[in-house]
Amino acid sequence: MLLKVAIKANQALTVPVILTASFINWKTSSSAIEFAYEDADTFDSANKDAVCVVDAGDGEISGSSSVIRKLLEVHAAGAGGKLSEQEDEWITRAIHLISPDFKQVETPLFELDAHLTLRSHVVGYSLSAADTTVWGALRGNRAAYGYIKKNQLLNVGRWFRYLEDAYPWLNDAVERLTVQVKEVRAVKAREGASYEIALPDTEKGVVTRFPPEPSGYLHIGHAKAALLNDYFAHEKYHGTLIVRFDDTNPSKETEEFQDAIVEDLQLMGIRPDKTSHTSDYFPQLYDYCVQLIERGKAYADDTEQATMRAQRMDGIASARRDRSVAENLAAFAAMRQGTAEGRQHCIRAKISVDDANKSLRDPVIYRCNAAHHHRTGAQWTIYPTYDFACPVVDSLEGVTHALRTIEYRDRNPQYHWMQAALSLRPVHIWDFARLNFVRTVLSKRKLARFVERGLVTGWDDARFPTVRGIRRRGMTIAALRDFILRQGPSRNIVNLDWTIFWATNKKYIDPVAPRHTAIVTAQAVTATVTGLPPGVSAAFTEPKPRHLKNASLGTKQVAYSASILLEQDDARTFTADEEITLMNWGNAYVRKIHTSSSSSSASPPIVTHLELELHLAGDVKTTDKKITWLSTDPSDATIPVELVDFDFLITKDKLDEHDDLDDFINPHTEFRAAAAADANVAALQPGAIIQFERKGYYRLDRAYRAAAAAKKAPDGHKPDEDEDEQEQAAVFFAIPTGKTGAK
Repeated sequence: MLLKVAIKANQALTVPVILTASFINWKTSSSAIEFAYEDADTFDSANKDAVCVVDAGDGEISGSSSVIRKLLEVHAAGAGGKLSEQEDEWITRAIHLISPDFKQVETPLFELDAHLTLRSHVVGYSLSAADTTVWGALRGNRAAYGYIKKNQLLNVGRWFRYLEDAYPWLNDAVERLTVQVKEVRAVKAREGASYEIALPDTEKGVVTRFPPEPSGYLHIGHAKAALLNDYFAHEKYHGTLIVRFDDTNPSKETEEFQDAIVEDLQLMGIRPDKTSHTSDYFPQLYDYCVQLIERGKAYADDTEQATMRAQRMDGIASARRDRSVAENLAAFAAMRQGTAEGRQHCIRAKISVDDANKSLRDPVIYRCNAAHHHRTGAQWTIYPTYDFACPVVDSLEGVTHALRTIEYRDRNPQYHWMQAALSLRPVHIWDFARLNFVRTVLSKRKLARFVERGLVTGWDDARFPTVRGIRRRGMTIAALRDFILRQGPSRNIVNLDWTIFWATNKKYIDPVAPRHTAIVTAQAVTATVTGLPPGVSAAFTEPKPRHLKNASLGTKQVAYSASILLEQDDARTFTADEEITLMNWGNAYVRKIHTSSSSSSASPPIVTHLELELHLAGDVKTTDKKITWLSTDPSDATIPVELVDFDFLITKDKLDEHDDLDDFINPHTEFRAAAAADANVAALQPGAIIQFERKGYYRLDRAYRAAAAAKKAPDGHKPDEDEDEQEQAAVFFAIPTGKTGAK
């Protein structure tokens, strides 16, 4: 049976239906009812209550109460039998709990509170449709839900939390609806990015291509090009996407880079319909170059490189421009053979000497290169340029629309000239704005300088704008796709701030990042805790949720003892006898503050020790200071970690054309702090994203390793200390959140 849900409708109407269906699936341990979430606020314009529709084979039924009753009727056996009169009554009464106006639901809420006195379920002694319907109506009503969360109704609050804890699938079902709503909003956001760009001839089919050069790792600018080509090919027009490696420069290209690009595309969810290489077409490209020469549209030139560059800039014709076809063919053949004379030449398209668009001033289309090619080896000693190969192979592979960044706009006439000169099928071009960020370089040449000079650890350095770099910093693929697709194919060139980028990521990680605690070692202050409840040992552990709003993340063990660590910055704010809250424990009074003089007269005294007295009966809502802490007992209650934060690699928001990169390299971009973290962190694997409470979000870059036990050789000799594996601190990279300008 299929249940259709209008996800834009009042959730106080839809959640009860979803929970009833989930209740039936739970009771029957099956998927008897499937869900279809649709972008609508109602399925009947004449009936605003028609927010859910089900067809049981005898026609569609709509309306929350009607659908709930129909679901229970069809699945009566699995759901616990025929609907009782009391259950039916509460399904009807639930309709009075859906109004967003609290005054209208106040009386029904108080009636429910009175009814639940000494009851754990609305009807009977086990979960029924009455519970799921009423609980769902309250959970979907923001006004009522907020009132319940404030514990204003004792019995309703107790019942509500009991169901939440006893039946975690209730919140799971609500979360699925939330996810669907978010996905629809994301789609709407992408639509708002103006994807209606009126590409011509789309009715004949759409084939796009993403042509990366395997000379480096993909950066965020490449990611935008790849995702837009994928979007237009697969989502917008249901066409074809080609990924073609532009491997025309063997001096810079490697198989390592190519494999990394393939992996990064897969991670971003890009599945090309075809993968190819420009090197697959080297024979055809050679023949097409011969054709251009034979048609008098290309010539061989051995002018010295610096002179050629100056002549192009000044609009001066090369002395070789009017060579005969025979001379040009002979020179091209010598280039192909790799002779000494041939290596002095390149082939230039004969387009214009002094066109105002300098890209049309007889561009080079073939050049010599004796380097080993990672795919073709030493088969070729000459290679086509991108400007020649791209328009030719685009046409040969059936590309219909070439989507590329606006920096190529001046070369568009050149692109079309190549196809026309060779009588090839023309390809439509659409330019979109390149993705630029403040204080960031995206040039592979400049990024390579950072790598080659050891200023970063590699192409996946967390400070790099490569896909691997930002992922290592903590960016999720879902957030990356969301952010880029919301930019759309606009031609407006902007220099984006990283703030928006990382704020998008926070929306994805906050609901699923487990909460942990870390105390910076250099700032740690010890505190003695008194007032432990009678019968409680000096050191003990208790399970606590890893995330208060996401029960699916499970629990962690929190260690408690009479000796704990706090942060110096927190301790300095305390006053004698002030009541504070120790997070995950309860309230405590600050009874004594021990200090020592600061080394600087302008700095406040340093807190050396605190004496706290527990007041677990205190109300955590009444305290201003919620403090993170760690127990020092037992000794394995904490593990060592290193917290790493980063700054931008360059100091200027945007480098101008003539700026020297070296003048703007930031000398201090990495900041490390030793800390202690709760021992639960020891089980995390690299790549895990967590939140250290009151510090921020972090991604685990290197997992914790405990010290290996000392081993003895068969002869009884104990190995030297450096032969043993030493304890290795876990390393966490700080993830920006967009609040203060991400770095």
